[in-house]
Amino acid sequence: MNEADVRERLADVQDPDLGDDIVSLGLVNDIDIDGDEDAGNGTGGTIRVSLALGAPFSPHESAIAADVRAALADTGFDVELSASISNDLDADEQVLPGVKNVIAVASGKGGVGKSTMAVNIAAGLSELGARVGLFDADVYGPNVPRMVSAEERPQTDGESIVPPERFGVKLMSMDFLTGEDDPVIWRGPMVHKIITQLVEDVEWGDLDYLIMDLPPGTGDTQLTILQTLPLTGAVIVTTPQEVALDDAVKGLRMFGKHDTNVLGVAENMAGFRCPDCGGFHEIFGSGGGKAMAQEHELPFLGGVPLDPAVRTGGDDGEPAVLEEGDTGDAFRVIVENVANNAGVVRRRGVTGER
Repeated sequence: MNEADVRERLADVQDPDLGDDIVSLGLVNDIDIDGDEDAGNGTGGTIRVSLALGAPFSPHESAIAADVRAALADTGFDVELSASISNDLDADEQVLPGVKNVIAVASGKGGVGKSTMAVNIAAGLSELGARVGLFDADVYGPNVPRMVSAEERPQTDGESIVPPERFGVKLMSMDFLTGEDDPVIWRGPMVHKIITQLVEDVEWGDLDYLIMDLPPGTGDTQLTILQTLPLTGAVIVTTPQEVALDDAVKGLRMFGKHDTNVLGVAENMAGFRCPDCGGFHEIFGSGGGKAMAQEHELPFLGGVPLDPAVRTGGDDGEPAVLEEGDTGDAFRVIVENVANNAGVVRRRGVTGER
């Protein structure tokens, strides 16, 4: 068994999104074989394969890894896999060198459940096994700490900030830095300074995903983040109604102007099933988010119903994605699609596609 033999076997492993095998796509970084050619006959040996995979715990990348193991299963060698996608910048040039993926969650208007979506995406990724951070970047109305019942405050030694954790997610929010009833009034330069400081001074450590909950609209905070952080992509949150869709398109165009990938559109409040009569009521319309995604040739990440349990979970600090039932399932679909699409973006970067 030599490197050529291993590559021949790996040429049978298909990327489910990019439409070719992982060898042809250049997704095999390196192959190292520990042991001689007879090692596969039971005398021991290890095949180490480094894969260009960038979205840890995404179902599609996990499937690729499983297929690689299966392709080498009958060689008699132990198989060890690692995953990495190189960054052209040196560590001291990177804004967040320990963070693999930065994902912005945005909406064109308030009241569509953007923070709820950000919290559930973060908690859902953590539940999959990923190392996750959640940055509540809504400087004007930070409410993520309440939505995860974060009573612990960040710790600091005067130079760096250690974020608290809830549900395995590291948290940072402007709400930690202001009084409970203090109004938050920021001018543009102040927003830029505080966002930059929070990003650079927080000890995020090694993260697979940092979820950024942006304020609604297309203002100074969004511009600062787009100019400061290397975003893997953005999630656009909307409700089915036309007025929300109009504003969501504005947010979509903002990311387009800054060459930021949009991972897809998530629809909130997508219908209500009455617990008394059993009827399904499309209170805010029907299919608007999916139609928007199709019109702009974007993935539709999924829809979450209008469910009192989501509101209760937000008020009580228990994300619905961690609960059993249809609503939890709907959030889990969105979480998996976000991770899968982040992986597509990263792997396309390796192959030179956009």
